[in-house]
Amino acid sequence: MERIESLEQFEKIINEDQFSVMKFDTTWCPDCKNLDRFIGPIVEENDDKNFFAVDAEKFEDLASKYEVRGIPSLLVFKNGEKLAHLHSKFAKTPTQIREYLDTLK
Repeated sequence: MERIESLEQFEKIINEDQFSVMKFDTTWCPDCKNLDRFIGPIVEENDDKNFFAVDAEKFEDLASKYEVRGIPSLLVFKNGEKLAHLHSKFAKTPTQIREYLDTLK
């Protein structure tokens, strides 16, 4: 999963006419590391979406703007609009994430 390195890159991606899933995380978060262990196959199953990782500490302003209150959180954008937000307490299992992403078909 490609990591966002700049605000310009983030803005460009979320404004595309395609679903972009932004995984807000941090380097120290145990739940983030757990999610990373099983997200690979889920990304492959959802080839109609682009997946990116955003460091919530490095990009605190984005996390605040998009109401990221816990990590990991999965936010989905398309054409510059936030369409969905899976908060951290609901992003702990492969089933939870698959069900969330299935609503975006």
